[in-house]
Amino acid sequence: MQNPQWLRSFAAVASTGGFTRAAQTLGLTQAAVSQHVRHLEAELGPLFIRRPRQIELTPAGVALLTYVQDTERAERRLRASLSDTVTDVGEVSFITPGSVGLALYPILLDYQRNHPGLCIRHRFAPDPDILQAVLQKQYELGLVTLKPEDPRLSATPFTEESLELVVPAGETAEQWDDLQRLGFIDHPDGRAMATRLLSRRYPGNPGVGTLPVHGFTNQVALILEPVARGLGFTVIPRHARESFAQPEALRVVDCGEPVVDTLWLIHRAEWPLSGPARWLVEQLRGVPRFKRGRD
Repeated sequence: MQNPQWLRSFAAVASTGGFTRAAQTLGLTQAAVSQHVRHLEAELGPLFIRRPRQIELTPAGVALLTYVQDTERAERRLRASLSDTVTDVGEVSFITPGSVGLALYPILLDYQRNHPGLCIRHRFAPDPDILQAVLQKQYELGLVTLKPEDPRLSATPFTEESLELVVPAGETAEQWDDLQRLGFIDHPDGRAMATRLLSRRYPGNPGVGTLPVHGFTNQVALILEPVARGLGFTVIPRHARESFAQPEALRVVDCGEPVVDTLWLIHRAEWPLSGPARWLVEQLRGVPRFKRGRD
């Protein structure tokens, strides 16, 4: 590891364009700045091409300046992460289910674009993987559909998500026979979700297992694609349907009293959230689409 003072002198020369100006900026003598640079050059090779009234970085100098800048940014991120102050600078890691993740991801990208010091690392995953990722400190924040009982986790309600019966635009689903005719577009949670919702909409139905399956995908963003093309119906969380790019190709069937899941925001209970994570949570709790059913 290089001497921090030598690196500061080198960076000052590179930014000011001269040894005298660098010395003035740092409050050092020109001789001291020159000595610091010579120490670095003895190990790394020439860092500057020296001309009268002008200096130019060599390739080694460019590489070292990039290293210094990267180190400074990493140190700022570290300090922000360890600070108790709510801040929009630093890294936040967030792992969520696919449905709400589809709604969250564009919002997270907007936050990053509008707050250049913020870095958000996001991943889609099912509940068991989310729990393990937060418990093993791989991700700081997570969203799950079932409240965990593990005392190592803090869990607070984040939003509510209802299940929806979605058919192609122009289709009807008044009777169970309509579903038989349309066919089911299945997905990893499809049968469980359909069983919960359809038992209310069609009491006494012969069961989801009796419906013909017209397709299956494990990509939440693609589940509604075959529905939009008229190939069948599905049961899917509201956030996934709201994120679909062709809403005019779909129809949501009124199923009466909704089947609603609470999404729980989790993090490790033993220590407080970092400043950037607290900032992100505050922002997300103010988003109208995530406040429905929670206030």
